[in-house]
Amino acid sequence: MPPAITTSPFTGARGCVSDIATLALRVPLFPVDRTLQLADVAAARDACPQRIGWAALFLKAYALVAREMPILRTWFSPGMVPRLVTVPHNVATLAVNRTEPTGDRLLFARLRKPESESLPDIQKFINDCTTEPVNKMFKRQLELEMVPGALRRTILRWNMRSRSAKRAARIGTFSLSTLAGFGATNRFHPTLCTTSLSYGPLESDGRCIATVIADHRVLDGSAVARALQWLEQAFRTDIVAELTALRSAPPAAAAPQRAAA
Repeated sequence: MPPAITTSPFTGARGCVSDIATLALRVPLFPVDRTLQLADVAAARDACPQRIGWAALFLKAYALVAREMPILRTWFSPGMVPRLVTVPHNVATLAVNRTEPTGDRLLFARLRKPESESLPDIQKFINDCTTEPVNKMFKRQLELEMVPGALRRTILRWNMRSRSAKRAARIGTFSLSTLAGFGATNRFHPTLCTTSLSYGPLESDGRCIATVIADHRVLDGSAVARALQWLEQAFRTDIVAELTALRSAPPAAAAPQRAAA
């Protein structure tokens, strides 16, 4: 007798992730890897009295690089007259995994101007994304999940093609997705952003593989390689300096600026 099978609903949450992954197939993405030497960053992080996770460090460091490289804040807008659209500041999209009674759930949080936020504030934002109620932190995404699939894909496509600054608020200028906390590396994943950053677990000697996935319509491999080189420099200068300063500084009271998630 054949084994019994079961079926379950294809929820709006899975549908939203599926739509993003499907639309990302239309983007000519390519990955570039670089092995970063972060031993001095790890030492400064260990000496810091406040717990700052690696995700916060990577968000801040890459945002500092993108502040100096406008091409990382640029996206491709198709049409009869295609254009490249650049915004003056970053909006970081963070992929967040939440475990619920029904299983794991992938959510997307957005943080405006991470380059201007302190590391403790970025870490607080990440903590809130993983602990605060989903309907508080991800209201926009929940609304999108409730929309019928065909309309949801139309909304996402419109956002991708838009030349408005709202495009950055709704999709982000860059994204961060990592499985380093699980001891794994996701060096290639779907994204609607021009670039998406990922990193693997830190090795015992301080080495860490970082990957930037990029839209070939906007930039080439040399620019991505340069961004990864500057990323390592940002870690060794700005990030180490801020971690060192936190040893004697009181906790920051300001809250980070959040775009609708």
